[in-house]
Amino acid sequence: MRVFVAGAGGAVGRRLVPQLIARGHEVTGSVKNPTATEAIRGLGATAVVVDGLDAAAVGEAVATAEPDAIIHEMSALSGPSDLRHFDRWFDVTNELRTAGTENLLAAAQATGVRRFIAQSYTGWNNRRDGGPRVTEDEPFDPVPAPAQRETAAAIEFLEDAVTSAPLVGIALRYGNLYGPGSSDAFLAFLRQRKLPIIGDGAGIWTNLHIDDAAASAVAAVENGTSGIYNVVDDEASPVSEFLPAVAEIVGAKPPLRVPVWLGRLLAGEVAVRMMTEARGASNEKAKRELGWQPIWPSWRDGFRRGLSTPVPAPKIAQPTRRTVPA
Repeated sequence: MRVFVAGAGGAVGRRLVPQLIARGHEVTGSVKNPTATEAIRGLGATAVVVDGLDAAAVGEAVATAEPDAIIHEMSALSGPSDLRHFDRWFDVTNELRTAGTENLLAAAQATGVRRFIAQSYTGWNNRRDGGPRVTEDEPFDPVPAPAQRETAAAIEFLEDAVTSAPLVGIALRYGNLYGPGSSDAFLAFLRQRKLPIIGDGAGIWTNLHIDDAAASAVAAVENGTSGIYNVVDDEASPVSEFLPAVAEIVGAKPPLRVPVWLGRLLAGEVAVRMMTEARGASNEKAKRELGWQPIWPSWRDGFRRGLSTPVPAPKIAQPTRRTVPA
């Protein structure tokens, strides 16, 4: 198939392009920064410079590529980590989730694209009164933290737009991403002991290696019906277990512990909720209907052996229900 990867220069995009090519697909990758084109060409794809918020430029690029499928991996965090001002930190990414998604969908419909895959998220936005691994059928948290309301709304907008479009529209809810080029800041905070466990650390986190995120997009290009799919590894773990284990794996000192009142004072409500109330996600639907299997089923092995690895071949089994359009 001819595949247009929007955001090919990002952490996931750089691992996705070679996986697509390895499966025999012809890839056009868009980047915003012209200096990234050489790297995309080096991966074996055609590179094009496009601002995802420029509707005319997006339309022209997609029309030129004439793809069978579009994969939306565009994101752009605004500066260093800032949980206290979460929506401001995700401001540009949220524009790409809303206006950027609209631009890509309009281009897809104008050029007859059959399949559209978009990056979504599962984690802090899950309902906090659910089980440790929620399914796609359970609603998001109806009362997100004030600092995350705009980001939560942008995620829901993307999912509604993609799954209601008149094509095969798939939203992939990635867990917390880590891996080459994706977890450096997290590990730096952990090594500096700037990532303490707040309260009881009972929040459940589900993680995802960026190679598995990329592999799920490959699987979605080839399989699956319109809908939403949680894409996470097999091991959901409480923060109180996850952070000390990762610290040990990377040779850092154990994280500090602080009470909830101090965590709220130092880092804000978002950090407290993530550490104490977050819920993980089940990946059974993605395995069953996309034929996707994680390359790194456990974050324990992923952090131990997958932080600096060549791009692997995606693990895609025969799904339960194969529905590629004729």
